[in-house]
Amino acid sequence: MSEKIWLSSPHMSDEGYEMEYIKEAFDTNWIAPLGTNVNMFEKELAAKVGVGHAAALSSGTAAIHMALKAAGVEEGDIVFCPTLTFSATANPIMYQKAVPVFIDSDYETWNMSTEALERAFEKYPKVKAVLVVHLYGLSADMDKIVELCKKYNVILIEDAAESLGSYYKGKHTGTFGDYGIFSFNGNKIITTSGGGMLVSYNEERIAKVRFWSTQARDQARHYQHSEVGFNYRMSNVVAGIGRGQLKVLDKRVEKKNYIYEFYKRELEQLEGLEMMPINEWSTSNCWLSCITLSGHVKPIDIMLALEKENIECRPVWKPMHMQPIFKDYDFVSHYEDDVREFVPASTDETINSIAVKHEDGKQLSVSEDIFNRGICLPSDTKMTDEDLNRVCKIIKGLWV
Repeated sequence: MSEKIWLSSPHMSDEGYEMEYIKEAFDTNWIAPLGTNVNMFEKELAAKVGVGHAAALSSGTAAIHMALKAAGVEEGDIVFCPTLTFSATANPIMYQKAVPVFIDSDYETWNMSTEALERAFEKYPKVKAVLVVHLYGLSADMDKIVELCKKYNVILIEDAAESLGSYYKGKHTGTFGDYGIFSFNGNKIITTSGGGMLVSYNEERIAKVRFWSTQARDQARHYQHSEVGFNYRMSNVVAGIGRGQLKVLDKRVEKKNYIYEFYKRELEQLEGLEMMPINEWSTSNCWLSCITLSGHVKPIDIMLALEKENIECRPVWKPMHMQPIFKDYDFVSHYEDDVREFVPASTDETINSIAVKHEDGKQLSVSEDIFNRGICLPSDTKMTDEDLNRVCKIIKGLWV
């Protein structure tokens, strides 16, 4: 069988930057829980994206959880959350016993629909926080989202787990809100094997997050705790990997964009195939190169053809309002007249066909449509032109 081509796997630097910092951690015996690498990774990441303060944590999910807690989200509070995202965005809302209200996408950005968001504010004017995502490295329409949050005096949290290295109008994603989240999971554009970062301009809130995430241990000779704490801090070894990876972020963004442009050049002329949208006001890191289909070739056809040749690809994220765990929560569609009972749409069978309507005749929401027609193509930064041509040849063969 041909060599495996991965969707997006870890890619350590050719220069060995990571090992320098890991060796330092071992040589000084600062393995865990904290140390110089943690402190410096926080400072270097904050400087890279141009925000004041950062807390290095065990995962991007932990960072979202701490952002919600720092924002004062408590039991019963409403949090607006994009429906088209990974469950790690929505799960921390449940950790705080808050109530998610899922917001549809738009076709221009694939991210939170500002039309739907505006109607959600009208329906829930006492919402506690807005949690926006920059999906696949595509930036959301931040001007309008920031404007709405200011209008309603609501805290804005950015899940930039997939968009480190992306810009909106010249400014890093993750730096527009009160809090920003980055992920260094194994499949991200840079990785620490697992880990995340919470950034903010509010030094006091970041200090509080560091306190909570280190088991909320009070300053006392004995072990004393006045608040519930969490074991969320990043280890010094993991942070060393992150410091090394941060040095090659720009190279990884360049390669991800090269992969996107390669697919665009080779595949976009195929009937019914469209690349994910990159707008002129944004610069995407192209974390994953995604396509949608509207012709005779269906997503499942491409997925099965690639899998047969030992090539990994994935469907686009299944919307949260379609997930069984979230089926009882409200969903605000991009379309004003789309009001429905909270019953999840069709499940895994959805990607086997291209539908534009539900069985009841109602038009699919934008997020459902993107899920229904979307595929994430292999976007591994170690891919060669030979690998890319191999993928494209298989896909083109389905149009013969």
